[in-house]
Amino acid sequence: MNRVTVGALADIAPGTATKVQAFGRTIALVRIGDQVYAIGDTCSHADVSLSEGEVFADTCEIECWKHGSSFDLRTGEPQTLPATQPVPVYDVSVDAEG
Repeated sequence: MNRVTVGALADIAPGTATKVQAFGRTIALVRIGDQVYAIGDTCSHADVSLSEGEVFADTCEIECWKHGSSFDLRTGEPQTLPATQPVPVYDVSVDAEG
């Protein structure tokens, strides 16, 4: 199993996203409470960074700021139009020791 450390949990404020690079991919790390989700950072509808969008903690989604498509952080599936294709999601583990 390949693992990469991309930062500390404290570096991501709850209810926000941050862009990181891992394994040659651009990924949006999204924190909801103490849970972290990793989703491909590029909207499947347009070449726009999802990490710049709004996080909806109550529905576990992130919204593309350009056209309003939202994506489920657990599955990558689009929840609203105009996006119709999913974005990739990645496994995340939070190391309690830092």
